Amino acid sequence: MDRIKQLYHLVDESETPLPRAWSPVDKYQYISLSQNNLRAQYKGKGQSHKDAASVRATNPIPASCGLYYFEVKIVSKGRDGYMGIGLSIQGVSTNRLPGWDKYSYGYHGDDGHSFCSSGNGKTYGPTFTTDDVIGCAVNLMDGTCYYTKNGVNLGIAFTDLPANLYPTVGMQTVGEIIDANFGQAPFVYDIENDRRELVMQAVSRVDSYVIPDRHSHQSMLQKMIQSYLVHHGFSATAETFARSTGQEFTEDLVSIRNRQKIQRLVLAGRISEAIETTQRLYSGILEKDHNLLFRLKVRQFIEMIAGADSEVKNLRSPKVHGGSPSSTPLYGTSYTSPQSQSGGFLSNPGSFRRSRSRSKSPTVQQTHPSVIQSTRYANGKTEQSIAEVDGDVDMEGSQTNGQCSNGVQNGSSVLNGAGTSHTSMDVQGSAGKQLCGGTSAALEKTLTFGRELQAFSNQLKEKYGKNETNKKMIENAFSLIAYVDPWSSKAVGWQLEQSQREILGDILNSAIVENYRMPGRPPLEEALAHGCELGNLMIQSGNGIAAFLSVKGLLEQDS
Repeated sequence: MDRIKQLYHLVDESETPLPRAWSPVDKYQYISLSQNNLRAQYKGKGQSHKDAASVRATNPIPASCGLYYFEVKIVSKGRDGYMGIGLSIQGVSTNRLPGWDKYSYGYHGDDGHSFCSSGNGKTYGPTFTTDDVIGCAVNLMDGTCYYTKNGVNLGIAFTDLPANLYPTVGMQTVGEIIDANFGQAPFVYDIENDRRELVMQAVSRVDSYVIPDRHSHQSMLQKMIQSYLVHHGFSATAETFARSTGQEFTEDLVSIRNRQKIQRLVLAGRISEAIETTQRLYSGILEKDHNLLFRLKVRQFIEMIAGADSEVKNLRSPKVHGGSPSSTPLYGTSYTSPQSQSGGFLSNPGSFRRSRSRSKSPTVQQTHPSVIQSTRYANGKTEQSIAEVDGDVDMEGSQTNGQCSNGVQNGSSVLNGAGTSHTSMDVQGSAGKQLCGGTSAALEKTLTFGRELQAFSNQLKEKYGKNETNKKMIENAFSLIAYVDPWSSKAVGWQLEQSQREILGDILNSAIVENYRMPGRPPLEEALAHGCELGNLMIQSGNGIAAFLSVKGLLEQDS
């Protein structure tokens, strides 16, 4: 992150870009720019005030800065040092020094006066000349401006400033040169100390606010905290908190602990177990939400690639070694079309479970044909079949193309095809991590799962129409196979991050909670989101105090 962004981290530059240089357009013709438009030099006649010239920065100062600051070094005062440093709105004449016209403000070096929208200056500070560094600070919380000279604060110069002011500098005599520092380099003045003081003032204003009917607000807050604890499955804490505040549960403790268990399975990457547990304990939830089930299955495929899901983690087949001509065949298993099976997955989503169930519950139909791994029982023996895919992913033999060395070509995974491949593979990843845990059996099972996941995608498309989100999701997941070391890939590695498990865990948990007719999102989180959005609206309206009162910042300070 660059220094300027660090100074103003709340500023969204996609909406309100920061001033970073002088504008090559918004300037008078007598101003010459160089050194990345940070140096300005006077090139005019310099005979009278009619020869004055100014230049504005590329962008106005965003209100979300809270406190904005820039410095100007006087490289040369030129002949007379008729120089002004300050602020102006867009449209103010650049054939004038800052401060002479309405909505223009400046501190001038030849006499040390401050000029506020007028040609008549007021005594303010010392004069400045060659090698001096003049700073200009804008407090967007109270609309004031103050200057510094060589690291010393000179006090308030202007009040009641309008919004959307641009840093501005003006010159009038031959040889005058200045260099601007908008934050690219360390400042001479310690502006961060001023910022810390403003934050303390803003927080103090919040703390001193008197809440009417405090008892009512406290009771509401306790309910919000209780619902948050229940929502996220903190059963023991929720039970203790409920007793101490005299509240009742809207969900029994057993259900809360069950949701917590499912959440832990997702966070551990054991998605197949999380799906099975959800279907067993909360029947109908995933059957009703086919997109959520699809998302879970895509995540299961990703976790199988990572070697975390129990479908592959518990396999103990010989490891796959790169370059071995006798590697175990990856795709030699015969398979049948899921459409040929009675009803298919969509008629019985519960069948989309792990065939190796740990549950003894009679509701788990282990004998039903599964899209992921169908199991047919005949004469007491189990025969495995793989759902045939007639989708968009091509299976070719292993070919090397750039980083692709796992039997994929141009990012398309080898998930759709029959026959036997004797391709060898090096599955060693970052820091000892291995694709599918580094075993050939796990790799084969993962690819089989991928083919059947594609079949599931095709079924959803046929029944419900196109879904761009699901399409992008499965494409991203399949692209992982194109990399020997997907963990270190900037293009696809993000899918293997813990944060992706957390997101999915929250989505699944919310779906279960909504089944109990409770909010899918805790009121406490809603209030937090509303607080953040209100802060953004305050900033957009030009209320600079919001830059010092971000909800996130206040929470971090309290912690």
